[in-house]
Amino acid sequence: MTIALPSAMHDAREVGSPGPSRFMRVEGLGKAYGPNTVLADVTLDIVPGEIHAIIGENGAGKSTFMRLLSGHVRPTAGTISLDGRPIAFSGPPAAEAAGIVLVHQEILLAEGLTVAENLFLGRELTRRGMVDDRAMRRIASEKLAAIGCTVSPDMAIRKLAIADRQLVQIARALLDDHRLVIFDEPTAVLTNEEVGRLLDVIRGLRARGVAVLYISHRLDEVEQIADKITVLRDGRMIGSYVGHTLTQADMARLMVGRELSMLYPPKRGVCGGAPLLEVEHAHVPGFIEDVSFTLRAGEVLGFGGMIGAGRSELFEALLGLRPGKAGAVRVSGKPVRIRSPLDGIEAGIGYLTEDRKGKGLLLKERLAPNLTLSALSRFHRRPFLETRREDAALGAAIERYDIRLRSRHLVAGQLSGGNQQKLLLAKVLMTDPAIVIIDEPTRGIDIGNKRQIYTFIQDLLQAGKGCIVISSDLQELIGLCDRILVIRAGRIAAELSGEAMTEHNVILAATGSREPLASPQETPR
Repeated sequence: MTIALPSAMHDAREVGSPGPSRFMRVEGLGKAYGPNTVLADVTLDIVPGEIHAIIGENGAGKSTFMRLLSGHVRPTAGTISLDGRPIAFSGPPAAEAAGIVLVHQEILLAEGLTVAENLFLGRELTRRGMVDDRAMRRIASEKLAAIGCTVSPDMAIRKLAIADRQLVQIARALLDDHRLVIFDEPTAVLTNEEVGRLLDVIRGLRARGVAVLYISHRLDEVEQIADKITVLRDGRMIGSYVGHTLTQADMARLMVGRELSMLYPPKRGVCGGAPLLEVEHAHVPGFIEDVSFTLRAGEVLGFGGMIGAGRSELFEALLGLRPGKAGAVRVSGKPVRIRSPLDGIEAGIGYLTEDRKGKGLLLKERLAPNLTLSALSRFHRRPFLETRREDAALGAAIERYDIRLRSRHLVAGQLSGGNQQKLLLAKVLMTDPAIVIIDEPTRGIDIGNKRQIYTFIQDLLQAGKGCIVISSDLQELIGLCDRILVIRAGRIAAELSGEAMTEHNVILAATGSREPLASPQETPR
């Protein structure tokens, strides 16, 4: 099918003679691992003072492309030219010496060190032959403040929330001046307010003449900030486009190569099923003061609020993952006492953590053990593990959840983000829970995988189960949920349903604004 798009054309500088303002040119760039080609024939210019977005589904080649430019891997085809001269980086330090830095999506910080020590790790400031801690703390405070991060430079990384760790990682990358900064999903764990501040920082880099490559699945951000957009699909470059000529719908069609139906499945309407999970007067020290709620069969119940409001901590405490207590917890009307995740599984509750890499999956372990870990008793015949049944379960999960992989012999860390999330969902559902709690279901996942995960959630409802979704993506909460509970300062600040579920109302409740919640007719569009 031909996709017609407004003003969708290659920039002439990318196919013509070198322009005077070009900083870097990649031509025919490709990467293969043995017979498997993961990137092929990418040709484009990177220009100072330009924000160039790279978009595509998981597996499209974005990660490979940025790793080639930042010296993490070497190309097997094509050339990279810097200031008109071919160059081959021996590794990331060589790329950084040339003025190129990559801000990774994964948190790559030393957890046992402080914020300031991480910012200056390997490049410590000295005075009279001694490490100058005072100067490093002062500069760290300035760099953190510049991107809206309020954590103390003396705080240990292990004590920080995921969003704060990401901001520290960004501050570390921006500590020195660079000619090209590559951002890989920099806002995946940030609140809307933090996203706005970071985008302003990136605009500031552009104003100073820094070239920016911006990789994101959040197409609204790309639409806001990109001067140019390059689309990759299946390891090949589809085209480069002037930023303002593409809508989000245009970008999505180019990424997947077909028209997309509506992202969110149709809702089932007002849910009047029997109560599945009832929680009364939950309390989590330092996070939740007094929260009560009910989840009903066939319902998606959303939890919104700012990062740090206590949403994740509430459910971690309910599942025995952190200290907390509740006046009562009932599953299908029966009181339960949950002191560990195993108690939760036995009560019929499945929990999908927001931190799939750190807490959800064993990244260095094979796929089958990752899948069956929560339901190991089903595959264990003392004293042996029935690996044949385990492999059969993996095959069924690969087919059921469309987990795309080159080989079953991969370890979990070798899967793309979307396929890791589908593997984690399959793991959670292996125990056949009646209640499924999903924290940030589509963080860092491309639009095609998002649609699939939403469909899997809809299938749960069709089977009479109930689902709780914790999300920082307001469009996701509104598009997916039947009701939204907004948490602020440890309490439920608002319950929204029907036409009252708008981004405007969620933000008002989450921030504690004194402005009254808008009626459907008054809600800004």
